[in-house]
Amino acid sequence: METTIVSGAWKGELGRGLAPRELEFVLSVAQGMTAKEIAKTFGIAPGTVVKRLSNAMFKLGVHRQAAMVAEAMKRQIISPVCVVLAAVIAIHAMIDDQPMRQNRRVGERRVGELRLARRAELGELFG
Repeated sequence: METTIVSGAWKGELGRGLAPRELEFVLSVAQGMTAKEIAKTFGIAPGTVVKRLSNAMFKLGVHRQAAMVAEAMKRQIISPVCVVLAAVIAIHAMIDDQPMRQNRRVGERRVGELRLARRAELGELFG
């Protein structure tokens, strides 16, 4: 049995107080979708989405959708996938024998210092 639902850039955990469909809709709201957009995506009536979101807000003890997303994050019911990706990268860096490669450009300050040095050299040659 799968205990995780991934939707877009968000991940949700089942078994933490929300029904699977409620969790899917909360994840959709976290992505910035409206009830009509969610309804169209899932092929259901917008009123059904509103009802499921109302149930989720009641279970989380909030009255607004933004508060619902915040409370779900606080209770670790949902989380951005980028956090998981960052953890994977960090763990990979610790396990891997090779250090992570860093490509850096010369900083603007360094470029400015080189220009001043060249101007000074030219000034000395022609001055």
